Amino acid sequence: MAQYDQIATARPESALATNKVLRNTYMLLSMTLLFSAATALISMAMGLPQGASMIMSLAAIGIVWFVLPRTYNSSMGIVWTFVFAGLLGAGLGPMLNHYLAMANGPSIVAQALGGTAIVTFGLSFYAVTTKKDFSFLGGFLMVGMIVMVVAMIANIFFAIPAMSIAISGGVVLLMSLMILFDTSRIVNGGETNYIRATVSLYLDIYNLFVHLLVLVGFLSSDD
Repeated sequence: MAQYDQIATARPESALATNKVLRNTYMLLSMTLLFSAATALISMAMGLPQGASMIMSLAAIGIVWFVLPRTYNSSMGIVWTFVFAGLLGAGLGPMLNHYLAMANGPSIVAQALGGTAIVTFGLSFYAVTTKKDFSFLGGFLMVGMIVMVVAMIANIFFAIPAMSIAISGGVVLLMSLMILFDTSRIVNGGETNYIRATVSLYLDIYNLFVHLLVLVGFLSSDD
């Protein structure tokens, strides 16, 4: 009987902890996305060159791999998350300026933003409300990411437009599934660190937007 009481007590505590992680994750995620938008606007206004954009993106990758893992459990993790998000946001400046310079540029960017928002909110809402466990997607997502990375490296040398579109379509699918996977991990207690969860979801949304922008831009260019 005592053992049953301990289990019954542990379940509400576990649910509260999970809800706290989920709440903190979406709060931090919202702030970092807004911060990214601000740095992107500054970058666009400054006319940041493509080379600087690449350096910023590489610096952000370095932070994800080497700095954030050492700071996930401290307040400095929040600081570095904003630095990381700010760099990626600023790095988007040249790409956004490129599409906005097109005849229907504002429409292309708006469609990509709208599509990203719909996919993100829709899949997140589904994962949170149904509480389904999407951990079974882990193996598929890992293989898919490896395939996409290899394809991207190959396309640097071949530069085939059709291959670029296929890669963007594949990344959009993978990032959509990653949003389900990462949100499910939080909801089901598989992810207990909200800073790490924020970084994962931010990368999902960032890559989803970038590759939706490529797809919408390509489709609009055929009009």
